[in-house]
Amino acid sequence: MTATTLTTIGLIVFAYLLGSISSAILLSKLMGFTDPRSEGSNNPGATNVLRIAGKKAAFFTLVGDCLKGLIPVLMAHWLTDDYVVIALTGFSAFLGHCFPLYFGFKGGKGVATAIAVSVGYEWLAGAIIIAIWLLFAKVFKISSLAAIVAFTVLPALIYWQDASWVTTGIFALMSSILIWRHKGNIQRLLQGTEA
Repeated sequence: MTATTLTTIGLIVFAYLLGSISSAILLSKLMGFTDPRSEGSNNPGATNVLRIAGKKAAFFTLVGDCLKGLIPVLMAHWLTDDYVVIALTGFSAFLGHCFPLYFGFKGGKGVATAIAVSVGYEWLAGAIIIAIWLLFAKVFKISSLAAIVAFTVLPALIYWQDASWVTTGIFALMSSILIWRHKGNIQRLLQGTEA
């Protein structure tokens, strides 16, 4: 089932607007914690919420960030079998998280949302990404390193799954943005000062 132009635009816009909802900021406010943009790493993501508000708040932040990546991709699968449209929908949700319309285009680094997009797009590629992230996080105890390694591998996994240079390129762009948003972490990793 090929997506019409209107369906494609609708999916991309919906994904971006849903992705723009910051679970970290909203949940921290509802639960009476400090705005994650003003404490810890100043990043509105689950890892920083864990630092400043504890496991419960971090868990719900993680769930929220995953759902806003997963829901649009599953909707796209339901409405079309065009994998370029599905990939663009997921990429749009990721962009919403990183550059949210509702919060001055200053969002998180996008790891949880990007993982959920990957799982929704091709579950096996997503499962491998999760396994890589968990392995590196367990061995090195550094969340940022685990994310950087996992998303360096993601484009190759996507190509292995569907052999499309277009969809691989979309996921490569998502991975590149995610890694670029970790540039401060990369500098600290090189200096040996990353937490």
